[in-house]
Amino acid sequence: MSDSFTIRVVRSVKDIAAGDWNACAADPTGAVDPFLDHAFFLSLEESKSAVRETGWLGHHLVLERGGVIAGILPCYLKSHSRGEYVFDAGWAEAYERAGGRYYPKLQASVPFTPATGRRLLVRPGEGADLARAALVQGAAQVAAEAGVSSLHVTFCPADEWALMGEADYLQRTDTQFHFENEGYGSFDDFLAALSSRKRKVIRRERRDALEGNGITIRRLTGPELTEAVWDRFFEFYMDTGSRKWGRPYLTRAFYSLIGERMADRILLVMAEREGRYVAGAINFIGRDVLYGRHWGAVENHPFLHFEVCYYQAIDYAIEKGLKRVEAGAQGEHKLARGYKPVTTYSAHFIVDRGFRRAVDDYLQRERRYIAEAIDELGTLTPFRRPELEEQD
Repeated sequence: MSDSFTIRVVRSVKDIAAGDWNACAADPTGAVDPFLDHAFFLSLEESKSAVRETGWLGHHLVLERGGVIAGILPCYLKSHSRGEYVFDAGWAEAYERAGGRYYPKLQASVPFTPATGRRLLVRPGEGADLARAALVQGAAQVAAEAGVSSLHVTFCPADEWALMGEADYLQRTDTQFHFENEGYGSFDDFLAALSSRKRKVIRRERRDALEGNGITIRRLTGPELTEAVWDRFFEFYMDTGSRKWGRPYLTRAFYSLIGERMADRILLVMAEREGRYVAGAINFIGRDVLYGRHWGAVENHPFLHFEVCYYQAIDYAIEKGLKRVEAGAQGEHKLARGYKPVTTYSAHFIVDRGFRRAVDDYLQRERRYIAEAIDELGTLTPFRRPELEEQD
């Protein structure tokens, strides 16, 4: 650690002033990603969603220079690997078979949120590069001195991934599917960029999801996000989450808190049938990105998931001039709905050098596989290709 910087561990988000946190989280335009906002992390903590009892003990690293907070790495001491979306259970099993102790580990991420965003939060302007490098170095030092097996920085942007790679962190890649808004004026403009067959499929799915099921879509944001709406959405979340994950991560209180603190940055897409909501999806609104998170339903209807989660998100992004829709983790079925494969990045500091070599060897092979898979998936998108124009 440079003599001009010091680093300390803070257990609670409440112990970092919101002004200092958001000054570090802001991009050069002054905007703060919804998932990096102090209010989001505070809501996770105060709602008991990400706390010691759920295996997410705050271990946030605060970088200071001259008594001023210069950077923050949101971080947790983890006793398991759930809720991360970058899977390392195989690493834990291998290390423990070899006599090591994988948990606790340090996890630098936004809990339960597989959305790419800055992790090295430093104040913009002169000295930002030095602060970023000091935060990378300091985080590795904290991991080495804390008695943990490893530090995992997940869903970071490519430039941070490269910086950490230069600092002896291991580099990992994976795949997500994002919609890119190519300046479309309407959903029909987007459909015009697809092959004829795919256009027909999407139109049929949208029609059948709504008309065939007697469903109306409602988009709710701001003051429309009442406690009654959150009650209903939480019911969807619990029903689907219990079947999908076994134990849903977020508490009911979390939704009330973000509804109070971030209502204008939230879009709920709700499906209504016979006067009652039967399904819904939550999205967070960034400066130029719509982030789709989770959905739930208490009735099963053909194609409703695609309409609520994917087509409505595309429609909204086009209407608002947003550049991209990130629809969460995994899901090759998104390809046929106009979402393209992209690379996601994570960096991992392994303390044990022998274990580090073994993981490094695995990751080199995995990165090659991911790159090849993304190239192949890119040929499967529904967009028109000039070489196939005659068959369209």
